[in-house]
Amino acid sequence: MTAQAAPNPSTRWNLVISEQTNVAVRSFLAQRGFKKGDLSSFVEEAVRWRVFDQTLARSREGFDALGTQESENLLDEALEQVRAEQLQGGAYDTFRPSTAR
Repeated sequence: MTAQAAPNPSTRWNLVISEQTNVAVRSFLAQRGFKKGDLSSFVEEAVRWRVFDQTLARSREGFDALGTQESENLLDEALEQVRAEQLQGGAYDTFRPSTAR
């Protein structure tokens, strides 16, 4: 039998958290049928969501100073660009409104 490389290499973290958080998280996971080893997956998912949330919050702050029309124009430009890229790759089917009956 040959050893296969892990599809996603892992990094070990040493974390220090309060006992109250430890009990709360482990109880939460146990109530949902998670096993002891599932803690790493839970923490990884939580960290990803937190990073995403912080990135989104910072992005939104940048748009606060823009007026409504300016924001809509930027959104329209972004949509046009994404649609053009998808059309080039053949992954986008243009919207065709249904005909009135």
